Amino acid sequence: MTALLPEGFRDRLPPFADAAARVEARVLETAALFGYERADPPLAEYAEALGTRLKTGALRDAVRFVDPVSQATLAIRPDLTAQVARIAATRMGHHPRPVRLSYAGTVLKLRASELAPAREWRQIGCELIGLDSVSAACEVVGVAVDSLSAAGAAGVSIDFTLPDLVDALAAGPLPVAADAIALLRDRLDAKDAGGVAAIAPDYLPLIEAAGPFAVALDRLRAFDRWGVLASRIDGLATIAAALGDACALTLDPTERHGFEYQSWLGFSLFADGLSREVGRGGTYTIVHEGGAEEAATGFSLDADALAPRATVERRRLFLPLGTDPAEAARLRGQGWVTVAALAEGDTPEAQLCTHLMVAGSPRAL
Repeated sequence: MTALLPEGFRDRLPPFADAAARVEARVLETAALFGYERADPPLAEYAEALGTRLKTGALRDAVRFVDPVSQATLAIRPDLTAQVARIAATRMGHHPRPVRLSYAGTVLKLRASELAPAREWRQIGCELIGLDSVSAACEVVGVAVDSLSAAGAAGVSIDFTLPDLVDALAAGPLPVAADAIALLRDRLDAKDAGGVAAIAPDYLPLIEAAGPFAVALDRLRAFDRWGVLASRIDGLATIAAALGDACALTLDPTERHGFEYQSWLGFSLFADGLSREVGRGGTYTIVHEGGAEEAATGFSLDADALAPRATVERRRLFLPLGTDPAEAARLRGQGWVTVAALAEGDTPEAQLCTHLMVAGSPRAL
């Protein structure tokens, strides 16, 4: 037998597993204070249903398999958002809108990226379903920032984007051939001025409309001389004003990577000391049975990325062999983690204890 795991998988050992669990608990507790109640969907479900619940699909990087019981194709969730969307659209379809749901669980991706090599990770998040407004976006972004602070993250920053910007412009004042829109999005995302100029030079100013939020927003407003993006720009300004000094803000209006199913708003979340983003969110559309659509806004966080920020203080009290169980219970009632010796020769060091009973009182080693 080998102790090796498949590529992209890893064991979570103490104290890091404890740290990740505390991150999860703190984020969910913060969400609950804003009225978000937890939903807990299954690890796998019918692939067809999962792939059609979001307007632009949800089966990218999904691991699929044939269920030996039903003989149907199932998919292990690569993201919990589509499952929460299904719950809101079906089991909670009768619920007054908006519906506020939180969640936490393991997700599995078919492939990983070089920047994020893990294929299996813990996802935590919130979804506000049934309302597409600036006020809803303000709430969700605010909950995300408060959740990161509760999880121990410092130096939080947000990078905003407008995922449907090219579509809005191409359908209005700056037409682009339908077969060139996807390539234009890619070139803008890559900040490839030459590539953009070869397709649609009128879009070049958008490359400069990125950077510190206030400056970038002014450049975007100046570019939008037709007013096509006015509602989006005003929405961003309102969200930024609601956040105040809670975090640093940047804007990259043409960023598309990872925002394939978001609509008018997308945002990435970062924190000091972490090499990559710790979460992302935005607005999107849920598809109901019969094709009816419903707006939603949400965010998700990577618990494993945040775990190093949530330090777990080991406070383990060694109890010598023969310690009275009632005394041990009393100490646990005071908040101590008690580790009892179970054999002669057991030592505090062997049990990773930080304290020892001396003359009836805990003393630091």
